Amino acid sequence: MTPLFRDLGFSVSEEIIGGVESKPHSHPYMAHLETVTHRCYGTSCGGFLISQDFVMTAAHCKGRKITVILGAHNMKREKSTWQKIEVSKQISHPKYISITRFNDIMLMKLKMRTRWTHAMKPIYLPTWSTFIPPGTVCTVAGWGRTGVREPASDTLREVQLRLMDASTCRSYLFYNSNLQICVGSGSGSPLDSGGPLVYAGVAYEHIVMEAWPACGRIPKPEASLG
Repeated sequence: MTPLFRDLGFSVSEEIIGGVESKPHSHPYMAHLETVTHRCYGTSCGGFLISQDFVMTAAHCKGRKITVILGAHNMKREKSTWQKIEVSKQISHPKYISITRFNDIMLMKLKMRTRWTHAMKPIYLPTWSTFIPPGTVCTVAGWGRTGVREPASDTLREVQLRLMDASTCRSYLFYNSNLQICVGSGSGSPLDSGGPLVYAGVAYEHIVMEAWPACGRIPKPEASLG
């Protein structure tokens, strides 16, 4: 379990500006989290399945109670592919810092083991030696907002992001090239917090995006995990 808890740092936006609707179940590892916070109001995050009984997400998605929905595409239309499982244990990174969002990562132990189907399968995690060069195109997906003043998407959406040179993100206050990689896209950020950055069938832990300018019109790089 230790290799999952690298020193990571992030900043957050939860928008889907641009992108396209995903083909149903083309990202069978994706999880939708329904969370009751410690203040007893509801919120949601994304996550991804890494084994039969563990889901990974962002540490800031921690709550009093979390229910994970797997095998879903349209959150307004429950299907037979859905599996709704409560979380029995939330394991945040021990060095998570809420202000900077460094180490913003959390494992969730499910109360019961999942049943793998065409609509729900885990995704691989990278090895320690994995390196992705600048210019590589990766994919992110989620049910986040479709714009600054828009609600969350009912259906899973996705967009491609290109890895950029670390120098592009160095002007950001909480960016550290030793802990993070820099990604960007002209079309926007498609996910809710906690979803993975995916390349060649491997999830590079979870990704939460650097904040975008007001109105979501001017694209800029995003800081992601290292």
